[in-house]
Amino acid sequence: MSAGNEQHATSPNGVAPGASPGAPTEPQARGDAPIGGQAVLEGVMMRGVSTWAVAVRAPAPEQIAEGRELEPEEAALGEIEVQSEPLVSWTRRHRALRLPVIRGVVALVESLKIGFRALAISANAQLSEDQGEIGGKTWAGTVAASLIFGIALFFLLPAGITSLFGDALPNSLVFVIVEKVIRIGVFLLYIWLISRMRDLQRVFQYHGAEHKTIACYEAGLPLTPENAQGFSRLHPRCGTSFLLIVMIVAIVVFAPLGRPEWYILFASRVIGIPLVAGLSFEVLKLFGRKRDKVWARALMWPGLQLQRLTTREPDHEQLAVAIAALETVLAVEDPAEASEEDKVGMEVVA
Repeated sequence: MSAGNEQHATSPNGVAPGASPGAPTEPQARGDAPIGGQAVLEGVMMRGVSTWAVAVRAPAPEQIAEGRELEPEEAALGEIEVQSEPLVSWTRRHRALRLPVIRGVVALVESLKIGFRALAISANAQLSEDQGEIGGKTWAGTVAASLIFGIALFFLLPAGITSLFGDALPNSLVFVIVEKVIRIGVFLLYIWLISRMRDLQRVFQYHGAEHKTIACYEAGLPLTPENAQGFSRLHPRCGTSFLLIVMIVAIVVFAPLGRPEWYILFASRVIGIPLVAGLSFEVLKLFGRKRDKVWARALMWPGLQLQRLTTREPDHEQLAVAIAALETVLAVEDPAEASEEDKVGMEVVA
């Protein structure tokens, strides 16, 4: 896009989303583009409507000589490697999958599938030829374990803790409120704990690079590390914000069930996950459309602040990797020509 046509949309008070009054302003995107992404190991995955690409900076040969592995906060110093694959969204194959709520569930399953594939590519890029690639069965086990862990931690554990002293609670409304408070508390504690992990600090930097690069593109500026660096590392469509919305929407979905027997309680928390995810997707989609409204910015603010834990300021080398991934997608498609049907599922940046 030409820099001569650049426009910057700021909030009425001139403060960037997530910033406090009086803080330095940052350039802002003109609107959402059908581009999503995800931070991976020493890299970034970018997804368009017809293709996705993952760019990874590989270690220099001397960094992994004799089976050596990179230290948690050690930067890879090799070349940027890019791999792309075509994408045909399931929502384009069946009209029913484009219906509200359903489209959100489909989009999230697709995102998980692509995300784990991109993560596998990035992990293998950090290995020497002598170490060999991580096998498909290993990754399948990792995906299954991750899903089970997430469901157990964020849905079953809060329900189980609340049921332990359920008899001491006066009514089903209090039961539901206590369970939701515990769920949100567990989620916030989890985010805080992983934000302290040394092994994830560079992933969080690439997360920030992904957000900045997408925002730079949405603002119509040339994709350079210098231009992207000027944007906020917080993005309204971030997956971190989405997860917080999931925790809150679950209150509405599960409240009508009151305080059922334990087996119904646990089963409902698992069976209800697709409904919670689908509704949360629609809420985030609404926030994205109405981000210039005061009420929308107010409701998005907690999620933006939470991103301060899951993103870090990237350096120019990391931004170059994110840009390489996005440019690979843009070489195949033009997001400006995407139809509304094409944009289904692109509401979450990740």
